[in-house]
Amino acid sequence: MQYKIRAMEEKDWTSVYDIYRQGMETNLATFTVENLSYEEFDHERLKEGRFVLLDEQKVAGWTTLKQAYTIPQYHGVAEVSIYIDQNYQGKGVGSTLLNHLVDYSEKIGFWTLEADIFANNYGSQRLHEKCSFRKVGYREKLGKDQYGVWRDSVLMERRSKKVGIE
Repeated sequence: MQYKIRAMEEKDWTSVYDIYRQGMETNLATFTVENLSYEEFDHERLKEGRFVLLDEQKVAGWTTLKQAYTIPQYHGVAEVSIYIDQNYQGKGVGSTLLNHLVDYSEKIGFWTLEADIFANNYGSQRLHEKCSFRKVGYREKLGKDQYGVWRDSVLMERRSKKVGIE
C-alpha cells in the first residue's frame, strides 16, 4: 500500500477522534474515556508534530507530540501519542507514521521521545521497539481505567543519536 503523511488539520478532527474513540474502547490505549472537543485536544498538544497518515483520502492513523515537562532544560523531551484505525493495524501504518514523527521531532530539536503504554498493550510496545524505543521503566498502578481497575504501564523512550549529543 502507498500511504501519504501530511500535517494534521482541524478538518481531520472527526476522523482523528473516531480513531481515538476506538483506542478508548479497547481499554488498552488511554485513561481518557470522556468526550473530547477539538479545542481541548488542540490545547493539550504541541502545534508541531501533528500528523495523519492517509490511505487515499481516509485517515488511517495519527500522531502528536506533547511537551513532557515545563522545565526549560527539558524542552527537548516530548511525549508521543499514536493511534491507528483498527482496520489498518498490522499493515505498516504505525511504523511508517511513528518513524516519520521521530525524524520530524529531531529536525525541530527534540532529543528524547517518551511513550507511556499500558503494560498489557503488547502491540504498542512492539511498535515502539521497532522504531528504536526501549523500555526504561515499569509503573505499577499508575491510574484507574474506565472500569475502576488499577492499571500498570511501561515507560518507553527513544534517545536521538542526532540531537542533544554534544
